[in-house]
Parts: sequence; C-alpha cells; structure tokens
Amino acid sequence: MIPRYTPAAMGRIWDEQRKYDTWLRVETTAANSMANHGLVPKEAADAIASHGTVDVARVEEIERVTHHDVIAFTSAVAEKVGPLARWLHFGMTSSDVVDTALALQMREACDLLLDDLDALIGAVQSQADEHRRTPMIGRTHGVHAEPMTFGLKMALWYVELRRDQRRLVRARESISVGKLSGAVGTYAHLDPDIEREVCDALGLVPEPVASQVVQRDRHAELLSVLAIIGASLEKFALEVRGLQKTEIGEVAEPFVKGQKGSSAMPHKRNPIGCEQISGLSRVLRANAMAALENVALWHERDISHSSVERIIVPDSFCVLDHMVLRFTSIVRNLVVYPERMLENLGRSRGVVFSGTVLLELARRGVSREDAYLMVQRNAMKSHDEGADFKSLLLNDREITAVIPSNEIDRVFDLDVELRHVDSIFTRVFGKDEDLVEAES
Repeated sequence: MIPRYTPAAMGRIWDEQRKYDTWLRVETTAANSMANHGLVPKEAADAIASHGTVDVARVEEIERVTHHDVIAFTSAVAEKVGPLARWLHFGMTSSDVVDTALALQMREACDLLLDDLDALIGAVQSQADEHRRTPMIGRTHGVHAEPMTFGLKMALWYVELRRDQRRLVRARESISVGKLSGAVGTYAHLDPDIEREVCDALGLVPEPVASQVVQRDRHAELLSVLAIIGASLEKFALEVRGLQKTEIGEVAEPFVKGQKGSSAMPHKRNPIGCEQISGLSRVLRANAMAALENVALWHERDISHSSVERIIVPDSFCVLDHMVLRFTSIVRNLVVYPERMLENLGRSRGVVFSGTVLLELARRGVSREDAYLMVQRNAMKSHDEGADFKSLLLNDREITAVIPSNEIDRVFDLDVELRHVDSIFTRVFGKDEDLVEAES
C-alpha cells in the first residue's frame, strides 16, 4: 500500500524485514522442536537461533538468480549460520514456512485492528451519550419520515461496529493455524508431533488436514470480514456526507485551522475524509473478491494465490486500519448542529406526525383505510400549499369529530414520540459489560 494509506504501526507488521524475520522465527522454532526429537543436532538448532539473521538486500540479490524467494531466504540465512545451516529448513517445504508465518502476521494485524476498533467504538459511544436526546428528523428514501434523535443514529453505528468486532475475532481464530506437514500434507518427512509443538510455541493451531498449503477459504473469510468492516465505515461516512450537504447542514467533518477546501473556491468545507473512506472501501471489496478467487487451486496446490496475497493481504489491513483511524478522528471531532436539526425537523410543517394521527384515529374506532385517507388528504394539502399540518387537522371536521381539538396537541408532542429512546439506550449500553464478558 502507498505510504499515504499506511499507518506506521500496521505498516511495520507488513514490511519486508518483518516478513523475513517471521519466516526465521518459524524456522528457528521448528529447528528447536526437531532437536528435541533427535531429528537434527542440538548444536545446529542453537546455531540457527544464535546466528540466524536476515539481510533483506542479500535475499533480494540471491533471488535475482534463484527466482525463488524461500530458497533465497534460506541461502541468505545459511551464510550467517555457517556449516550447521544444512539442518535449516530440514524436512520442510516452502509453504510450511510461508503459510505459518503469514498466520502470525495476520494475527498480529488483527490484534492491532481490534485495538483501533475499540477506540472508534468508544468515540461513537461518546457521541451517542451526548446526543441521546438531540431530536432530528429520520429520513427514508431521503425524505422526511418521523422524528428520532442523533444519539439513536450513533447507537446504531455502535452495535454494528460491535458486530464487526466479533466478526474479526472469529476470523482471527480461523486464520491462526500453521502447518509443517510437508509437500502434500502427508508428514512424509516430519512427525505430526513436531508440527503440534511448533504451533503450540507460536500460539497457533495445527491445520487438521492440509495439502501443501493452508486452505485459502480461511484467508477469504478474513478478507471478507475486512471488507464488511469497510462497508460499515462507508455506510457511516456516507451518512456524514449526506448530513453535511448545504441544504441539510446538520453535521460536518472537523475543519482545522489552515485547511483548504478547494483550490478555486475559498468558501468550501468539504467532507473529504468521509469521501476517502467511501472510496477506499471499494478497494477492500475488490480485494475480498480476489481472496475468494484464491480458494480454488489446482490439486494439492499451485501458486496462483501467492502473487495475489502479496498485495491484497497487507493492503487490506493497511487500508482498513487507515480508515478506522481517520474515521475515529472524524467522530471524535464531529461538528453537530442541534439547532439546524430542530429547524429541519420543523420544515415539513408537522406532517411527520401523520403516523401518530393515523394510529390515534384507529384507536378511537376509525378503520385503518378510512383513517389513512383522512390523514393523507391533509398531509398532501400541507405539501402542496405549504400549510401547517396541525392547523389543517384542526379545521377538518371529520377528524375533530373523532379527536377533539383540545386533544390534538398531545398527538404532536415530540417527547411522547421519543419516549422509548432511553429504553433503547439501556438495551444497547446497559448490557454492554455482559456482552463483553460473553465475547471473551
């Protein structure tokens, strides 16, 4: 991934030095286990552990001749270890190292991403708490529907992010597997106990059945989860973009001192962070599709997946982590305009209470069909003539014959309309500690 979208901590997990160091960690752990089983000399395992280092430039130099990165890697390490390096990579195939090491990198990247998601979830919860009772209009089809609160919108984001978090925890488990079962997974040269010991030492689980590679449905699951998390972020970012439209103006991305919105129009304050998130989510979805294409390999393996994974796995983690960090900053510093929300709520002249009027008529004995027609004709008149909806109802004798004029005000009570918001918050946040315990 280009540096622009690579957070430093996540980028370090995926740089070339870290990759080769992780390969060496697998090789060293395997050599120690083989020494314990008497398969390789103890002094060889000790030499690999004490003298084995990786010079990326030297690996690349050798690979220009061998055209094989694992052989280049073992050759470069052997130069450091000396004659005892003949026991390095003993009985192993390339994928034993590459797939096991990739699992370690993916697991570490998942942990970092989970920590960053925690910070985003906390920021969303803070906004939800602050705006629990901040009224605004809810929109369906982009059109005014019924009143809601901005905090309720944030609570919805919160529970979706918690689902995303649980998905990532499950995917982390799925990819935390290693294999040292050889060229076609038969353990022809290494005992399964060695694989088990190595995986235990690395905090992984042995792949129950492998071909030459760990099966790529695991990786496809992970990349799909990363894409789903990206889709959630795009959904939230799209909402901010929509609410920041000049005609709506209910929220806005932070606009810091010195920031410029347009090279041609000095007045512009654009939602560029959210637009970036919307764009990058497309990369994650494309990468997830590529991961799904990687599942089907010829027979016990080919390497058509390898070139793809070198790009999509690091890129997806880096892009998503960048998106999470950027959106966390946006949420923490989101500019909210409660007065504008209230103003927009009133722009529909009260027709947003039409559903409440409909139910009140039905409650008092009017058929739903007749009640709907009675309310709709007044709502349409309010739309067409710009008239106040409540005033129209008060002048409609058919309606006031059912709902006395002195009781119509109660139908337009915003507090009554939003009376259950607190109970939703209790359901979402009141049981949060139980939810965390259940997940752990």
